Amino acid sequence: MGSWLPLQPPGIVGVVSNPSAAGQEAEGKIYRFFWALEPDLFEGLPAILGDLGPAPFQDGSSGNAAWAADGFLFHLLPQSSEPGQAVPAGSHVRLNLQTGAREVKLQEEDKFQSNLKGLKKGRRLDINTNTYTSQDLKSALAKFKEGAEVESSKEDKARQAKVKRLFRPIEELKRDFEELNVIIETDMQIMVRLINKFNSSSSSLEEKIAALFDLEYYVHQMDNAQDLLSFGGLQVVINGLNSTEPLVKEYAAFVLGAAFSSNPKVQVEAIEGGALQKLLVILATEQPLPAKKKVLFALCSLLRHFPYAQQQFLKLGGLQVLRSLVQAKGTEMLAVRVVTLLYDLVTEKQMFAEKEAELTQETSPEKLQQYRQVLLLPGLREQGWCEIIAHLLALPEHDAREKVLQTLGALLATCRDRYRQDPQLNRTLVSLQAEYQALAALELQDGEDEGYFRELLGSINSLLKELR
Repeated sequence: MGSWLPLQPPGIVGVVSNPSAAGQEAEGKIYRFFWALEPDLFEGLPAILGDLGPAPFQDGSSGNAAWAADGFLFHLLPQSSEPGQAVPAGSHVRLNLQTGAREVKLQEEDKFQSNLKGLKKGRRLDINTNTYTSQDLKSALAKFKEGAEVESSKEDKARQAKVKRLFRPIEELKRDFEELNVIIETDMQIMVRLINKFNSSSSSLEEKIAALFDLEYYVHQMDNAQDLLSFGGLQVVINGLNSTEPLVKEYAAFVLGAAFSSNPKVQVEAIEGGALQKLLVILATEQPLPAKKKVLFALCSLLRHFPYAQQQFLKLGGLQVLRSLVQAKGTEMLAVRVVTLLYDLVTEKQMFAEKEAELTQETSPEKLQQYRQVLLLPGLREQGWCEIIAHLLALPEHDAREKVLQTLGALLATCRDRYRQDPQLNRTLVSLQAEYQALAALELQDGEDEGYFRELLGSINSLLKELR
């Protein structure tokens, strides 16, 4: 066990640190040298550190004298018994109860004591039993700095090599693909090629359909759909709805539905290009069921969140067209889609009416005026949709019934008196109530407190309560 040394002035602690470490003591980046000096040796300290001259500035963090050389800082931290005074790292500090003085026990104390005796005899400080001159110290610091740069350079080279292994320059990839007779095309170039293929009189029906099928994949992206406008591709597809081939109509509508979806710019261009009239004509005429299914998909995409299109839809007799479609035989699948569309349009209109004050701050005056001119609810009542939708409850599928129940609830304020005058609706609701009570009970037995059938039962009970 070594003895404890009094921590009192005028001792000095010298610290050599690398400023690039941002003041933090990173392992391998900071070295410390300690001296315990007599008062008459204080003036000779620069000679120990090297020909640094007098301290040119004060250390901003502690206010102590500091030298700078070769990118390193030399801090002189006077030892004292004042609280908070810096001491060598790893040292043990205690309060001597007999003298009241603070004492420090340094690491490698024997070596420290040996160096201390040597200094008192006028010899240069001996660290690690070797004598270091000022030139030796500068050389060691230079090598340390050089080593850090070499290490950093090695890390950068290793990172660059890793990136090169993972990625290759586009020019190199193009050259490789050219050797394989593969051409890299942008989405725009691909769409132009597909439109040209579809619009070419020399293309076969199979080639036209394949071009439309591939084009539908690309126009799902909003930017691609808008790029379709830049070279007239959208109008070419719209004109495809006039084809005498049902498959061309079907896949042209498929592309349009994908392009219209949540894309106002394309929706506006489609209305101006006559897409709405062409879609309604196909739905109103004799066409294969798959073609009408895709056309109905395009119509839904065009009308949603586009009040001007909804207004034009009503003016062109769109509700009558959909009524004939629903009442035709073998169109149950289309009937569910039509009911879903009407539900979306009704709820969109109701949401606008409820939040018109808030929408005024966020929506353009033109769009607000367009919403006010969409007389959807009066049109549904006049066209007999209250009764049509009520009769669709007879559909056997649970999913279809769910959509019909939702639409009945949305139209309740408009069709309440019609519902009450329809005895068939009341009988159907009572029958469905008994059916879903049994199904909901089975769900409860299986541990489903909020099951699907329980939700349907709640909708039925709510309608029956409103119609009493």
